[in-house]
Amino acid sequence: MRKQYWYRPGKLPSALGFIVGLLFCILGIFVVIPGAGLFGVFWTLVSAVITVSHGINLFSQKGLPMGHVIVNEEELEELHGQGGQEKGTVEERLEQLNRLYDQRLITKEEFDAKKAEILESL
Repeated sequence: MRKQYWYRPGKLPSALGFIVGLLFCILGIFVVIPGAGLFGVFWTLVSAVITVSHGINLFSQKGLPMGHVIVNEEELEELHGQGGQEKGTVEERLEQLNRLYDQRLITKEEFDAKKAEILESL
């Protein structure tokens, strides 16, 4: 079975996108609109959308998804060993779980459930 996960960029790419978007908005208002007319309006609107979307990801917990990953669950089970038994020490499994959560590949609920499952196996 294939499962699709949506993710959003981390804080650093969102901050860079927000800053660049702001610079492009300012450039659009003061340089491009007066010099290029209708194209300048389009430029400024596109840069405003970029700024707002990165600002939402930067300043909110939920954020906007910017991409997705499709995972084949059967292949995942094979990577983790026979019968769903996962390989690695508890520490390695928790570190991997943290990396998945930090990269926004799993939700907080999935993170909490899997963490409880890993800790229960002790």
